Amino acid sequence: KGDTGGGTGGTTSGGSEKAPADPSSDVLFKLAMPVVKKDDSVGVRGSWLTDKAYVKTGVNSITGYDPAKGTKLWSIALPGPVCEASRFATDDHRTAVVFQASTAETARCDQIAAIDLAAGKQLWKKTVTSGDYAIDFDNVTVSANTVAVGSTEGGAAFDIGSGKVLWSPKPADTCYDAGYGGGPKLVAVRKCGAYDNPELHIQTIDPASGKVLSEYKLATGIDYASVVSTEPLVVAADVGDSAGDGSGISDFFSIDNKTGKLRTRISVPGAEYAADCEGITRIEACTGLAVGNDRIYVPTEEHDSSGTYGRANEIVAFDLATGKQTGQRADAGDGYTIYPLRMDGANLIAYKRPPYDKGGQVVSIAGGSFKETVLLQNPATDAVHDLETSLSPEYSEVLFAQGRLYMSEVYVDDSASSGGDPEYLAVGFGGAGG
Repeated sequence: KGDTGGGTGGTTSGGSEKAPADPSSDVLFKLAMPVVKKDDSVGVRGSWLTDKAYVKTGVNSITGYDPAKGTKLWSIALPGPVCEASRFATDDHRTAVVFQASTAETARCDQIAAIDLAAGKQLWKKTVTSGDYAIDFDNVTVSANTVAVGSTEGGAAFDIGSGKVLWSPKPADTCYDAGYGGGPKLVAVRKCGAYDNPELHIQTIDPASGKVLSEYKLATGIDYASVVSTEPLVVAADVGDSAGDGSGISDFFSIDNKTGKLRTRISVPGAEYAADCEGITRIEACTGLAVGNDRIYVPTEEHDSSGTYGRANEIVAFDLATGKQTGQRADAGDGYTIYPLRMDGANLIAYKRPPYDKGGQVVSIAGGSFKETVLLQNPATDAVHDLETSLSPEYSEVLFAQGRLYMSEVYVDDSASSGGDPEYLAVGFGGAGG
């Protein structure tokens, strides 16, 4: 589903990603970095996987590639750059993006489109107006058959098939939907009150009608919140700006989205934990986190290790009912840094960024025993290592499915033409023979 994090809860049957007889991988393909004008920087946020394509946003385009060879299957031209892309898609591979109407410097992020990733076509394009001008949107997500977009002027929603408007901002509203979390449920972060002292309402809503099904009010003094997962519902916030590290997270709030009651609050001080949520405008932009098995999986910050390389970290699990750590720990290994990517049934898929003389890994961590199984082992050659580590999961989009790992940029600038090491828009890794 193009899911770079979050999850839909666990099952007892483990996962669908099986360890190959030989996890050794190689570079399947490299997508050339698009050329942009001098001193220009263009957003290329958005990457998805279907059963037949790896799909990546380029400069003013969205293109589907063969997932094993990287050959172009189809391309959708856009009049301007993509600003935001839903990380979720429907079961039949439809998703949505927000983009600019032109490449002009004055162009804003006010165009919304639904994209059919299976057919390789744009389904519709819309704007939402307030008075005489189109509203800028900061985020976009998909839940059921609904595309939901949020902004400081309120949220709007469309039917993903027809583009029919399901709801839009009302000028008289004193509260507004700053953004939405999608996937298995649709959750709004609704802001009320004064700009400098807002009240945040976390609302589970019906994707078709916008009707509020349940609501939890965060304590006043919390200015921003991010939706980590919609089922089970987990919200992140930096309470009192106490994280201090720009991560946007000091606490997780585990909420019952049937009743709107708080289940538990989990303290995750920024000095100790390495996950990140942007939160200020991008409600769903959390990385380095996964939710499943009624637990949230969080990486620790790197710390001293007794091994050769001196640094390492772990993934730990917190129970979403009690707020306590479960005691499960997955060690990165000496010199590696481990990041949760997503759930795979009851298993956790994680990426290990390598030390200087080894290749990265993708591992499956069993939900019960926390036993690690290597699914992919990248080469340790200098060329591949440099390529892999140039796309760190903190700043890139990382997808893993069917034994293949895809890493891609979210911005393109003119550094690719500056004569340094070659840079790439995206790289695919997989077993020999694809």
